[in-house]
Amino acid sequence: MTFQELQPEITAIVADTNNTRDEKLLNICQLLSNNVDYYNWVGFYFANHENKTLHLGPYVGAETDHTVIPFGKGICGQVAVSNENFVVPDVAAQDNYIACSFTVKSEIVVPLFVNGQNIGQIDIDSHVLDPFTEADEKFLEFVNQEVAKLY
Repeated sequence: MTFQELQPEITAIVADTNNTRDEKLLNICQLLSNNVDYYNWVGFYFANHENKTLHLGPYVGAETDHTVIPFGKGICGQVAVSNENFVVPDVAAQDNYIACSFTVKSEIVVPLFVNGQNIGQIDIDSHVLDPFTEADEKFLEFVNQEVAKLY
């Protein structure tokens, strides 16, 4: 499916009144993982601003030890501080990268804003070098705009 075809699917998941918020987030992760070939790990992290940490939410993909990430550490932690999208074409070239798996070659992280505050992010790992484009960024921004309606 194209990003354009996936958009109404995302909207439908968010609008579904039969599922909890976490079930909806997991369904979004599954939809993206199943329909975008190079999305090999898809998950959400949520901010605890008091402790300045990110906490793993629903995800699809290989198990991860990175269930709590300090602000500023790794790609996700940097996005928690910068409030900006972060596209990493080659994780091996990043100094401040937390290795999840040797199969991960690239990563994209897009912050999730609710009422102007960065409450978390969507994080996607790929087993392919440099697959992410501006279209991925725009689509994931759309996903997060929809997810923000759940908060």
